[in-house]
Amino acid sequence: MSAPIAPIQPVRPLQPLQPVVLSGRAVRLVPLLTEHAPALAEAVRDGELWKLWYTTAPAPEAMHSEILRRLASQAAAAMLPLTVIDTATDTPVGMTTLMHVDLPNRRVEIGSTWYAQRVQRTALNTEAKLLLLTHAFDQLGCIAVELRTHFLNHQSRRAIERLGAKLDGILRNHMLAPNGTRRDTCVYSILDSEWPTVRAHLEWQLQRPRP
Repeated sequence: MSAPIAPIQPVRPLQPLQPVVLSGRAVRLVPLLTEHAPALAEAVRDGELWKLWYTTAPAPEAMHSEILRRLASQAAAAMLPLTVIDTATDTPVGMTTLMHVDLPNRRVEIGSTWYAQRVQRTALNTEAKLLLLTHAFDQLGCIAVELRTHFLNHQSRRAIERLGAKLDGILRNHMLAPNGTRRDTCVYSILDSEWPTVRAHLEWQLQRPRP
């Protein structure tokens, strides 16, 4: 006789995301506040990030309104916005979020991220992603975490792939950019079954000597 089929267990939905502080050696992620606007306006000037047509970093004069937009999304339970603090200088150097929160299906996206040019391609970004992924999988109980970027943002795509995320596909004509162009969006994800391997890889990257 065949073994009885185990009943399918209902999926426990995520609880609404709450503001949180995530701390590492190189970076600290803290709840986004309007008081961060002046420092973040200075940070975005490092590399003139708002002038990169394939990204969505706010211009310095638009920083306050961008913070208000993200905080409104947080109030609607659609986003958890965070300020990225460089622990070496204790100053804000960027923004990131947990967004596209799908509570019933236990999924979130790490997105709307930008960093001052001086901290790009450093341990700060690797550790920030490790902190966010740890929170998503180990504390929130996500079964998948998405990361998205412009098809032509090759620097961002390489950074996402170095995390260990896999390409799910490309959404063609996914968004209309402010300059009138149409964005093809690369959708990557990390599954909860892949998380132990990805975590070990990120921890190894942080421990190895950097040139």
